Amino acid sequence: MDNHQMVAALAGNPNVGKSTIFNGLTGLRQHTGNWAGVTVATARGEFTCSGRTCLVVDLPGTYSLNTHSREEEVAKQYLCSKEADAVVVVGDATCLERGLHLLKQILSLEQVKDEGIPLILCVNLCDEARKKGIEIDFDLLQDVLQFPVVPCCARCAGDLTRLKETILSCSGVRGHYECLDFSPKQLAAETVHYTRTNYRKREEFIDRIVTGRFTGSLIMVLLLMGVFWLTMTGANYPSGLLWDLFFSIEEKLALGLAAMKVPDPLIQALVYGIYRVLAWVVSVMLPPMAIFFPLFTLLEDLGYLPRVAFHIDRSFKRCRACGKQCLTMAMGFGCNAAGVIGCRIIDSPRERLIAILTNSLVPCNGRFPTLFTLITLFFLTGIQGTAAGSLVSALLLTAAILTGVMATLGCSWLLSHTLLKGIPSAFTLELPPYRRPQVGKVLVRSLLDRTLFVLGRAAAIAAPAGLLIWLLANSFWGDKSLLLHLTGLFDPLGRLMGLDGVILMAFVLGFPANEIVVPIMLMAYLQSGQLVEMTDSSALLTLLIQNGWTWKTALSMMIFCLFHWPCSTTCLTIKKETGSLKWTAVAIALPTLLGVLLCMAVHGITLWI
Repeated sequence: MDNHQMVAALAGNPNVGKSTIFNGLTGLRQHTGNWAGVTVATARGEFTCSGRTCLVVDLPGTYSLNTHSREEEVAKQYLCSKEADAVVVVGDATCLERGLHLLKQILSLEQVKDEGIPLILCVNLCDEARKKGIEIDFDLLQDVLQFPVVPCCARCAGDLTRLKETILSCSGVRGHYECLDFSPKQLAAETVHYTRTNYRKREEFIDRIVTGRFTGSLIMVLLLMGVFWLTMTGANYPSGLLWDLFFSIEEKLALGLAAMKVPDPLIQALVYGIYRVLAWVVSVMLPPMAIFFPLFTLLEDLGYLPRVAFHIDRSFKRCRACGKQCLTMAMGFGCNAAGVIGCRIIDSPRERLIAILTNSLVPCNGRFPTLFTLITLFFLTGIQGTAAGSLVSALLLTAAILTGVMATLGCSWLLSHTLLKGIPSAFTLELPPYRRPQVGKVLVRSLLDRTLFVLGRAAAIAAPAGLLIWLLANSFWGDKSLLLHLTGLFDPLGRLMGLDGVILMAFVLGFPANEIVVPIMLMAYLQSGQLVEMTDSSALLTLLIQNGWTWKTALSMMIFCLFHWPCSTTCLTIKKETGSLKWTAVAIALPTLLGVLLCMAVHGITLWI
């Protein structure tokens, strides 16, 4: 035993602070959970106490061990593997009975009883329980269970030290559970006492409003508008700073390469092709994601997102899809690639595939600037820059976003009745208590787990795409560049859709990132050899009108901006998640076909106006 490193497994329900305890024990910044963007893999870390080291394994949060979901299967397989020398069951002090149910199921495992694996009940969130007037008789609880019970607040270093000591004290100890039989409901009733009961009534009242058929939808839409307004407004300043920083380096980079005797065509390709597109994508893409994902995670920590899933579940059920899809759809508003990764939380392979295939039907933050620019230029005539203009633009943008939501529901229904037939599965959904979000951890988690991960994939695609765009714009056949020749090929289809060849070509070359679609379009209109930006809205409007644009063109482009092929980062993520080129092709074809047909239909209708 002296050479054997002790292994302790952390098990518990979702939303009991198990991962926070794991982080506190091991010092790792690890986040595991049961909502968007997380996996069901176990996390591992070590802690040292009194000169002894212990390996801690953080199992996925689960409500039971009946293996109805992937989380339950992973947790049960590990507990039955006999790898753990001790099991720490983390319970919630504000709802002890639920944790006791899981504890009894673990005690019922033959492998746990046969090996006599020591158990520890760690009752977390004791600070939250005190605030709500909940008192627990821990001495009585330990007397009944006959093994250690540790009250804990995951943010308290003293409580974590006591938990470490308790874990290490179980090394070499054999548990005896053959005669242990208890009723979780009765034990909770005997050991839990309430000094104040109004908090439950208050939370139930709030839940009735938040999940109500009318009030729930209204609150969800208002929050959606607020998050998008904060994202778009707040991203302007940091985006401008990044823009100035990157493009101030551009000329210095070109001069440096020239001083090194690098040929001028190569300088143009490297600096004004690869570097400019890369700098453009980072400066435009990073700030909105860095704002949206923390806001989204704050709502998750607050306890609101599970209530959104509960509220929208009835709509997805009618489509024979899973209610958790609304969470992955919401993640898609920040980035469709992150939304696709978030589909891992859906247990049913059929429903997970439906969520993956339809995620790009909701606009990501890379499409918001284009939508906002078109709304401002063509649909706010006379009220631009006024309070009424801001309200109308917010309403139109929200209407565009809700159109994407309706398309997601419609295509989910279509897929579930054709390619992916089946009956919707059931899933357990907990409405966790409302809690104060941990802002610091939210920022770190959002930036590292989501923002930088997605940005890295986008940058890897943007660099070679920048070279391709530069080559097309600067390679000539006759008196026209290859870019203009290609726009001519796309022009007939573009006219049928109410667009033109330049717009369609801009979308094709904007495959690496939606942020560069408009700059590519302007580059073609101005016949420039590199990406250009026009900050003067009146000059931009004049240029578009000179090239045949009307409000009808703007409307068709907004539709195609909403519904076209996913960006390269999302396509790579879909291929990785599905492992199938066939389903990746379907994910590309579905929104594209919808966008083309809608544009043709709207163009045909507007011809009569």
